[in-house]
Amino acid sequence: MTRLVRGADGRMWTVHSRVEWRNPETSDDFEHDVSGGVLPGVMMAGLLLIMAVVLIAWTPSQVVIPGWLIMALIFLFLFFPVRWAVRRPHTLVAESKATADDLPPERWTGTVRGPLAVRQEASRVARTIEMHSLPDVDGVLQPVD
Repeated sequence: MTRLVRGADGRMWTVHSRVEWRNPETSDDFEHDVSGGVLPGVMMAGLLLIMAVVLIAWTPSQVVIPGWLIMALIFLFLFFPVRWAVRRPHTLVAESKATADDLPPERWTGTVRGPLAVRQEASRVARTIEMHSLPDVDGVLQPVD
């Protein structure tokens, strides 16, 4: 998503976002700096798949499994992957180019979780730029040198 916004001072700003597939490193996460990687998740998914296949293979033919139980199990297994995908952090960026009025280029960045929150925050930033020529200092975005 990219938006072009004209600030109150006449500068053109570009507000855009991108999905971060890894959680951004912050100073608050110092005790979690060693990542286990993807292997534990793949191993657990593989074990779960093997156990499901064994359960289905050993089920006697006389057992009738209701459809609602199958749907409930599918929803249960898909809950965490869907939650993971929806809660990915997005990097929101507002940047302007240098102008002929000797106004310097600016770049503001911040992190927002979830696609709906990103859309709302991008709209809020665009409105603030239109009214005040800069993103809100107390908002998600912070200036980058």
